[in-house]
Amino acid sequence: MLSWHLIAVIGTAVATPFPEMPQPTLDWWQTAVIYHIYPRSFKDSNGDGIGDLKGIIERFGHIKDLGVGAIWLSPIYPSPNADFGYDISNFTDVDPAFGTLGDFDNLVSLAKENDVKIIMDFVPNHSSDEHDWFLKSLHKIDPYTDFYTWHDGKLDESGNRIPPNNWVSIFNSQSMLGEGSAWSWRDERKQFYLHQFQPKQPDLNYRNAAVVEEMKNVLRFWLDRGVDGFRVDSVQFLFEGPVNVSDGEKQAQQILSKTVDMVAQWRKVLDHKSAESENNKVLLVEVHRESDNVTAFYGNSTVPVAHLHLNFRLFHLHGGPTARDVSNTINNYMDLMIGERWPNWVLGSHDQHRVASRLGAHLVDAMNILAMLLPGVAVTYYGEEIGMENTYVTWEQCRDVRGVHSGSDRYLERTRDLERAPFHWDNTTSAGFSSNSSTWLPLNNQYKNLSLAQQRREMKSHYKVYKQLMDLRKTRTIQHGNYEVAAVNDNVLVVSRYSRCRLLGFIYGHTLLHCNQSKRTPNQKASASAD
Repeated sequence: MLSWHLIAVIGTAVATPFPEMPQPTLDWWQTAVIYHIYPRSFKDSNGDGIGDLKGIIERFGHIKDLGVGAIWLSPIYPSPNADFGYDISNFTDVDPAFGTLGDFDNLVSLAKENDVKIIMDFVPNHSSDEHDWFLKSLHKIDPYTDFYTWHDGKLDESGNRIPPNNWVSIFNSQSMLGEGSAWSWRDERKQFYLHQFQPKQPDLNYRNAAVVEEMKNVLRFWLDRGVDGFRVDSVQFLFEGPVNVSDGEKQAQQILSKTVDMVAQWRKVLDHKSAESENNKVLLVEVHRESDNVTAFYGNSTVPVAHLHLNFRLFHLHGGPTARDVSNTINNYMDLMIGERWPNWVLGSHDQHRVASRLGAHLVDAMNILAMLLPGVAVTYYGEEIGMENTYVTWEQCRDVRGVHSGSDRYLERTRDLERAPFHWDNTTSAGFSSNSSTWLPLNNQYKNLSLAQQRREMKSHYKVYKQLMDLRKTRTIQHGNYEVAAVNDNVLVVSRYSRCRLLGFIYGHTLLHCNQSKRTPNQKASASAD
């Protein structure tokens, strides 16, 4: 495996020959570290082996100790769990496994007391097939008749009714068991319905104005309960192209312009609430095909869309990336961050292998340094602050639909269970996650030697580095300063943050001196150099 060294150069002006220039006031989210919690795996409060809202409340001291600006919760809505929360049967309640709306309100109150914002997952493309809307649509009960995309299908040569086209569902097309249709037949209605993911996740019909308003009401419901923002899941699937396409077309065409307009409408809902509140509400979007959609989903000053288009480019650094690979990834992205577009850096998620397993444990600190010290927002997936690694699961323990669909021989190639295992709090029963020795996913055996409690005690640890980075993020240089990223060669990457003079740097304890009078804002790119 290739390795590289990171030199992070942080400028701190001791004295300056010029008066300090006033800096623009940044909104709370622009300087925030967003801590992404997968609630099922954070902390179990009642011993059932499943993390819950009361567990987050119990361990809120860790969130406060880290100093993050916001926590982002993966779905906590009622769900049959065909896709562990992303098949929602009620958009305005809490699944009993996680607690109650009262528990949620208590979490919001605690967060506000500690000046921590709450961001929720918003899953707009589909509901569960057990949602009341779908059940009424199935029986053509107005106004829900056309809440979903229904089609009569067509007749084959033998007179059998078949789907209207050969679109395949996302999960099935990614599995090892062959392609599965994105259409399923319901005999009750004598029609097919569209599901770009699983049959248990029917697509909502955004060409229906009633659907649009209902989903806006979902946003309003949670905003009224004190939520500070939303991360919008898989937004690019909202609008499909024409159904009558050639047999060779396997994926639905995605209509970008309509999707961007829909997100802009949601932004207006949040902006309206922001005008009534003490702080602005923030909208984050997830778009899988990010390279050609970044600019569209940011919008412009006239028609703002999302505040942040989540940046997953660091996910693409697998195995042994060179310093040049990392430099190109960063600089190509920052080239797009012009005008009012604000950068962000996501290292891990519930859908991607952990950094220590993707790149190697020796690069955990380096990647956290990049995410935390580059301009913009940093997003930390729970456990990355202590360098957690993927957890092995047997076929019998596999819970994720993608792994299950891939079969016992190849489930490990597709399952997302590996990065979703419980947090390592300490070396007690179930790593302090639960009083139950049986948890919804198995614990990584490493917890006895890799836990938050242990790293707090150690003089040097991933956790201690992370805390130092949090302190640095509060400085003027990191929040308002210029930046430069360059690869000296394949093995050495230099990252500079500075205002007027780059004075102090470190590479695992080695001090550097580096001065430069050039001026650049976080949204301006200088020529790459390595002095």
